[in-house]
Amino acid sequence: MKPLPLGVRIAAGLAVTALEQARKLPQQLAGLPLTVVSEAMQLSMRVQQHVTELAIKGDDVLSGLRPVEDEPEWATFDDEETPVTTSQETPADDPWEEEVRAIAEVPEFLPMYDELSIAQLRARLRNLDAEQLEELLRYEKAHESRPEFVGMLNRRIRTVSAPEGGQTQS
Repeated sequence: MKPLPLGVRIAAGLAVTALEQARKLPQQLAGLPLTVVSEAMQLSMRVQQHVTELAIKGDDVLSGLRPVEDEPEWATFDDEETPVTTSQETPADDPWEEEVRAIAEVPEFLPMYDELSIAQLRARLRNLDAEQLEELLRYEKAHESRPEFVGMLNRRIRTVSAPEGGQTQS
């Protein structure tokens, strides 16, 4: 038997391949949106990487052209900051009061205070009276002065100090 011409064999192979691909099409269409999104995100990441690399190279080149600032405008240092005081504290111009605040120790009723997260502290505040809360607030302001802790302590002090009928939750 004589083999069929090459063109006929290629045409038959193409027809079978087209049929196989047509049968796989429904499965491929289901994953198509995910594939397109994935490829678009990869392309975006590659572009971002190239832009970043170019910026770094540009910084390297330009850094040699500009003199280095001794102290950038945006830099702040701890010794430049003014201390935060509450209305019950002595004004900041009293150096003795500042020294007492600086050496204040963690309140005895909450010795692990510095290691507590804000959620852990919130859970313990319900067991403290107004005087203990004020002591914690003074300690926080004298040391870390973290805005979220100061705010929560202030709200809890207002709640504890409020008359029974006007209580709010912290």
